[in-house]
Amino acid sequence: MDFQTSAKTQDYLSRIKTFMNEHVFPVEQEILAENHRLNPDGDWTQWRVPEAIKTLKLKAQEQGLWNLFLPDETLGKGLTCLEYAPIAEETGKVIFAPEIFNCNAPDTGNMEVLYHFGSQQQKDKWLTPLLAGEIRSVFGMTEPDVASSDATNMEARIEEDGNELVLNGKKWWTTGLGHPDAKIAIFMGLSNPENDKHSQHAMVIVPLDTPGVEIKRMLTASQDFDAPYGHGEMHFTNVRVPKENLILGMGKGFAIAQGRLGPGRIHHCMRAIGAAERCLELMIKRGMQRVAFGKPIIKLGGNLERVAQARMAIDQARLLTLNAAWKIDNLGVKQAMTEISAIKVVVPNMLQMVSDMAIQIHGGAGVSGDLPLSTFSAMARMLRLADGPDEVHMGMVSRIEINKYR
Repeated sequence: MDFQTSAKTQDYLSRIKTFMNEHVFPVEQEILAENHRLNPDGDWTQWRVPEAIKTLKLKAQEQGLWNLFLPDETLGKGLTCLEYAPIAEETGKVIFAPEIFNCNAPDTGNMEVLYHFGSQQQKDKWLTPLLAGEIRSVFGMTEPDVASSDATNMEARIEEDGNELVLNGKKWWTTGLGHPDAKIAIFMGLSNPENDKHSQHAMVIVPLDTPGVEIKRMLTASQDFDAPYGHGEMHFTNVRVPKENLILGMGKGFAIAQGRLGPGRIHHCMRAIGAAERCLELMIKRGMQRVAFGKPIIKLGGNLERVAQARMAIDQARLLTLNAAWKIDNLGVKQAMTEISAIKVVVPNMLQMVSDMAIQIHGGAGVSGDLPLSTFSAMARMLRLADGPDEVHMGMVSRIEINKYR
C-alpha cells in the first residue's frame, strides 16, 4: 500500500490551501455572523445563503477548484478516493468550506449515485445542474417511526402504477432540506417486499415541488437549526413521479446505497480529520499564549500530554482512513467493508475527544461562537449517529472478523 500523495493531488492541495488561507479563513467569522443574521430561526422558507459564500463559489469555480471529489476527468478532476482524501481534509477545517468547492454532502453522494447508476436522461436533467452548483439535493433514507439503524425496517413504499411510481412514507434527518437551492430528493423505499432483504428497496428521484411532498419542519441538532442547510422531516403522500425517475431498477436500492456510502464515508472522515487538525492547532496556540499561575497553560493540568494524545489519535485515524480509501480504489467497496466501518467509528470519536480537549484549554471561549470548536464537537457527536451508529459499524467489523475463523 502506498499512501504517497500523487503529483495531481499535491497540485490541487497546494491550490486549495492557498485559497483557504487567502479567501476563507480571513472571512470565516464574518460569514458565520452574517449567516446567523440572515437565518435566525427555524423558518426555513426564509433562509438565505450569505452573498460571500456565493462569491467564493464563483471564485473557486473560476480557479478550477470544483467537483474535486468526482473520479471523472471530464465532469470532475479524475481524482481517486485516495487522491481526494487530503483535499477533503483541508476543506474540513472550516465548516462551510466544502460547499465553496461544490464538494459538500449530501450532494457529493447524490452526484456519485447519478454518475454511477443514473440513466443518461437522469444525468442530463439532474446531474448536470448539480455539477454546475445551480441546484442542491437531499437524500431521504432515515425514518422517524422505525429503528433506522436497521435499514431493512424501512416502511416507506414505492409502488408501480402504469407509467408512474407512487411514493408514500415519512423521512427525517434529511440533510440540506432547508437550503433555498434544494430542488430534488433521492427517496429510498420498500419496492419489492417479496425479495430477499437486500433486494427489497429502490431509489427514486423526486423533485421537491411534486404534489404530495410536504416539508413538515427542520429539526435542531444540539439546539442548532444548521441554517441554511437544515435537517428536515418530510412526508410523502401518494407522490407520483414518472418511472424514468427510478434509479437503476426496482430492488436495487441497497446495491446503490453500498456504492454511495463507501466513498462518502471517506469524505466525511477526512473532513473530520481536518476539523481535528484545526482543533489541535487552536489548542496549541491558545496554550502557548495564555499564562496562568505563572506559566503558559500548555504546561499546566496535563495539557502537554493531551497535545501528544491528540497528535497520535489524529495520525492513527488518518492512516486508517487512507487505508480504507486505498482499498476502495484498488479492491472495491465490498473488499473494504471492515475499513469503511472502522473509520466511521474511529474518526468521529477521535474528533469528539480532540475538540473537547481544545474546548477545555480555551475555557469559556471554547464553547462560544467566536471559535469553531463547539461546532466541531457537535459535528463529531452527530457523525457517531449519521450513516449508522457506532454499534452498527462495530457489529459489521466483528461479523467480518469472526467469519474468518468459520
